[in-house]
Amino acid sequence: MKYIDGQVAHIGDVVEYSDGATGVVVCSIDEDEYQASFTKENWSYLKNGIMVETESYGLIHSKEEDKDLKLLRRFGDS
Repeated sequence: MKYIDGQVAHIGDVVEYSDGATGVVVCSIDEDEYQASFTKENWSYLKNGIMVETESYGLIHSKEEDKDLKLLRRFGDS
């Protein structure tokens, strides 16, 4: 999946929704990336997109580019 600005989503990305809720990408099914606690065996059935873990809403599955989802920073960026 890509963000609206064309960048590919990766695990560890910190993202923000239009309502100000923030979260971290924990699975990128498209890129075959999964955090240790969100295994491929448990989540690959979704077939595509990303899973974002948010404090406000829990897990959110986004299947395609979402104009309300913005990349704030990549894992390791300050």
